[in-house]
Amino acid sequence: MTTTVLLADDQALLRATFRLLIDSAADLTVVAEAANGAEAATEARVHRPDVVLMDIRMPGTDGLAATEAICSDPDLARTRVLILTTFETDEYVARALRAGASGFLGKDAGPDTLLDGIRTVAAGDALLSPTATRHLIATFLEGPVLPSAAAGRAVADLTPRESEITTLVAEGLTNDEIATRLTLSPLTVRTHVQRALTKTGSRDRAQLVALAYRTGLIRPPA
Repeated sequence: MTTTVLLADDQALLRATFRLLIDSAADLTVVAEAANGAEAATEARVHRPDVVLMDIRMPGTDGLAATEAICSDPDLARTRVLILTTFETDEYVARALRAGASGFLGKDAGPDTLLDGIRTVAAGDALLSPTATRHLIATFLEGPVLPSAAAGRAVADLTPRESEITTLVAEGLTNDEIATRLTLSPLTVRTHVQRALTKTGSRDRAQLVALAYRTGLIRPPA
């Protein structure tokens, strides 16, 4: 199955470069382009891509506002947003994840990393670069954990195994790494992760990670 991609970046040269790279992969194809956030939201509704490769700083409606518009649209529930930017700051990382982004990569990522990142978020997994992960943890370290009542109930509904696996997801482990650590099959781990996503109402692993920190299921390292 071919993964469809929408490119959103205000620089035409970068869009052309990304298109050439993505279309060179047999399992990926670019279906549309957008030069700003408003166009990205519109094109997403028209083409319903699997992944939107989204820049943050664009004229008019920026990438964060476009991400929120796309991720809050019920008709685009299957569309994932991968943020690709040079600005991996605390504010941008936190806002992107709150808006519903499934991944965050710096523009210094290599070609293979970018292509694998698209595949990762298309599969429903979260993708955070090491820099973005550090910023995300730093954001949680800045203030107290104040979970909502609904979030607390959602975490309380997790089984001990689901809670254990959720904490490992929040630590950044892949399904295969979790399977090795717990002596389980990757399929069993994926099943537990999916149940945790369903019970907590999380769109994807990125939201599950945020929930784990927000509710105190896992504590950021000192």
